[in-house]
Amino acid sequence: MSELALLDPSQLFFLVFFGFMAAFIDSIVGGGGLISVPALMWTGLPPVSVLATNKGAAIFSSLTSFVTFLRSGKMDTWLIKRLFPLALIGSGAGVFTVRLIPPEILRPLVTVMLVLVLIYTLFKKDWGKESHYEGMSTRMLMLAGLASFSLGFYDGFFGPGAGSFMLFSFLMIGFDFIGAAAGARALNFASNLSAFALFAWLGLIEYSYALPMGLSMIVGAYTGSRLALTRGTGFVRPLFIVMTTLLIGKQLLELLK
Repeated sequence: MSELALLDPSQLFFLVFFGFMAAFIDSIVGGGGLISVPALMWTGLPPVSVLATNKGAAIFSSLTSFVTFLRSGKMDTWLIKRLFPLALIGSGAGVFTVRLIPPEILRPLVTVMLVLVLIYTLFKKDWGKESHYEGMSTRMLMLAGLASFSLGFYDGFFGPGAGSFMLFSFLMIGFDFIGAAAGARALNFASNLSAFALFAWLGLIEYSYALPMGLSMIVGAYTGSRLALTRGTGFVRPLFIVMTTLLIGKQLLELLK
């Protein structure tokens, strides 16, 4: 990690603008990495530093979104208290594993899974419009715990589409799009927190870039979260479809390189 340096105005504007946009999208349906990671790559940082610095900035965004949804009362705190630690531990395991195994091996599988998520959402037109969640059986809670650990691991190990998969998981349980977005933001905060702590410990975060981007992400995350809560499922569902489609496109481009 380099020493904290003073950025010139053009660099500062670049990071602040793309940080805001990434957090705005991510706070609603996930997928902010589609914006923030390429932005950091354009600065010339090494690939490992890009991933680490992105987590260093994203922790601001995910915390803001988590707190905003939590205070709104749309988050099922009973369920989140049980799933949060599993996503936290899973992400830490993923960060350590990515140093041993190339994450590219997951790309084809992730692309197929995103396509299935998109098709299912498109054909279930009223899915997520209303909440049908009525609590968890022991079996469902165990499956939800396994999913939380797995998605946390995936976010720490690879990342693209993690927010979409988290939101989709809560929809499968029976939440509407707003409740699912709230739950997904909680798990995403858990996975980001763990990854951020480990990347910081390993000394891989470039704070000169992470801090200004992260501060702008606070504004973007708050704006996006409030807009989702105000506009409701009719706003979140189309955005979820758009971001999932873009994620599929990005993964296909990477496969064809």
